Amino acid sequence: MKFLKTGKVVLVLQGRYAGKKAVIVKNFDEGTKERAYPHAIVAGVERYPLKITKGMGQKRVAKRSRVKPFVKVVNYNHLMPTRYNLDIELKSLVTADTLKEPTQRIAARKAIKKLFEERYNSGKNRWFFQKLRF
Repeated sequence: MKFLKTGKVVLVLQGRYAGKKAVIVKNFDEGTKERAYPHAIVAGVERYPLKITKGMGQKRVAKRSRVKPFVKVVNYNHLMPTRYNLDIELKSLVTADTLKEPTQRIAARKAIKKLFEERYNSGKNRWFFQKLRF
């Protein structure tokens, strides 16, 4: 599909991460040998940061600003594109080979967590880090 490109923010519709926001890292429009259907590698937010108020201390703010990410290969049928794009470089962190090896997957998730938390704390892309209300 023409519009499902790297950096596009999507909603995951099925499975464990249903209703969560994610960003496309790499797309496979034609499929691959192992997965013959069109799919994408996505990195998303499993647990969103919590609300922060003025009266909270630094330690509590730091704890509530945490983001728990996920990395997953998802069929296009289970993704709903949004009009938003996220200009974040994840392609170097996550590849198809990274997802096969559990230790590499964990390392990639940690790196993504760091990037997502930096982005959240800088105040950019606020919409991406808010829970989907429906």
